[in-house]
Amino acid sequence: MTDATDTDTPENESLFEAPPMGEQERMVEAILFASAEPITVKELEGRMPHGSDPAEALVHLRKRYEGRGVHVVKVGDAWAIRTAGDLGFLMQKETVETRKLSRAAIETLAIVAYHQPVTRAEIEEIRGVSVSRGTVDQLIELEWIRFGRRRMTPGRPVTYVVTQHFLDHFGLENARDLPGLKELRAAGLLDNRPPPGADALPDDDDEDESPEGQNELFED
Repeated sequence: MTDATDTDTPENESLFEAPPMGEQERMVEAILFASAEPITVKELEGRMPHGSDPAEALVHLRKRYEGRGVHVVKVGDAWAIRTAGDLGFLMQKETVETRKLSRAAIETLAIVAYHQPVTRAEIEEIRGVSVSRGTVDQLIELEWIRFGRRRMTPGRPVTYVVTQHFLDHFGLENARDLPGLKELRAAGLLDNRPPPGADALPDDDDEDESPEGQNELFED
């Protein structure tokens, strides 16, 4: 009995030729570029057409990327495309840290905005509690309030007013553009419980009026 082994097809023989090396480089480049994690040669072989030689393609690709903004680098037993080491500073990102104001600071800011010019004693009278120096300093540091003119009253207390930076931050042309109670509640910025000094906040139906003779209470 004769074995017909001469008619068997070799196990690794393919009916198709492997792509040209230039095309294999493009394939490896595409895989590395799209992958979030480094890729091993074995993984490249599994993705590329039969007969491809990703190891050789990596040698050519690595050389082609020399001196460029990104490099083909070996990470352990895997490969990846990474930013050139000397350009790492370009990848740094500055972020703005958002700091939430305390309730005391929010209430103080609101009182200054709606009652300016206002003294510390008046702020405390409206809030019903004392105002810490740190709260006022924080608002001054944020450049949302500043010192106004001194009152021509005993002790000549300093007043506080909102700044141009405050108006710009909230998209206001001037302090008269501040929303009334109805607008604040509609925007969800106020709950049903009136905040300290809310009785004195302008409502949407109220006209903005400045007390006559106010300038007589201040000095330049």
